[in-house]
Amino acid sequence: MSKIEKVTVLGAGVLGAQIAWHTAYKGKSVVVYDILAEALERCRSAHEQYAEIYGKDVGASAADIAATRSRLRYSADLADAVGKADLVIEAVPEVPAIKTDVYQKMAPLLQPHTLIATNSSTLLARDFAAATGRPDKYCAMHYANLIWIMNVIEVMAHPQTSRETLREATRFAIETGMVPIPVRKEQNGYVLNTWFVPLITAAQTLVTNGISTPEDVDRTYLKVNAGASMGPMALIDMVGMKTFFDVLSYWGQANRDQQMLDNAAYVKAHFLDKGLLGTGTGEGYYKYPNPAFRQKDFLAVPDLSKVDDIVAQMMPIV
Repeated sequence: MSKIEKVTVLGAGVLGAQIAWHTAYKGKSVVVYDILAEALERCRSAHEQYAEIYGKDVGASAADIAATRSRLRYSADLADAVGKADLVIEAVPEVPAIKTDVYQKMAPLLQPHTLIATNSSTLLARDFAAATGRPDKYCAMHYANLIWIMNVIEVMAHPQTSRETLREATRFAIETGMVPIPVRKEQNGYVLNTWFVPLITAAQTLVTNGISTPEDVDRTYLKVNAGASMGPMALIDMVGMKTFFDVLSYWGQANRDQQMLDNAAYVKAHFLDKGLLGTGTGEGYYKYPNPAFRQKDFLAVPDLSKVDDIVAQMMPIV
């Protein structure tokens, strides 16, 4: 068994909220921290949705849900949130300056034994190890979205991570019902996002450049990946527009990739500026809870009466 009983999740966004709920459901005491009161309120609302989901899809009883709620606490005070933690899981925005600032402020507030893990989806732990003040007790633990279904944690070391930290991280993953995926070498994007980010970026490029509609991108994906429940555009909604924008902006600038920057600008103009953040706000590329891609006719062969409408999309407007 691990020595981790008290967990703090830094960041009450989409994945932070999922990590917190699932970890509490698995028996750990959890504090959710966010600097924004409204983010904590959104997290509380998300947890009510997860209570229903876990009852329906995971088989949680009313007693299980009540116990999960009893293990959760929410705080906008960093010292209060992390002071008694055995493990702090950082899930703040994918912006290096924000992560560094949080680590530096948190460092003097922790107990000597406390471990820290970053849930960063594309950044390396080594880039923030010094800021933590305890590089040997720091590693990456990257969760997949929809944690109750896609129950994996990618565990990755940086050069100063101790073997015992990795043991504890792996034990914790297993104790909380996750499949630990060992990342054998440092890699931006780990295993999952090394293939996932190019997929959703390519899909976004098709939309940004006017080559395809979001619906047709997803139709092609779902047709050739029989059994898949979502296409790339729906997956972007699930990831969340803010996270997607942060990834596009950072790597667009880092790699001087104009297409990624164009994609970021598209996401900002069409979604962020309108307050549409994806599934978390009920609308992104699709409207939830009944998105078009779940309709019975989404993948159906169209009626012949639709031919002219389809052809019109192929011809440039004169």
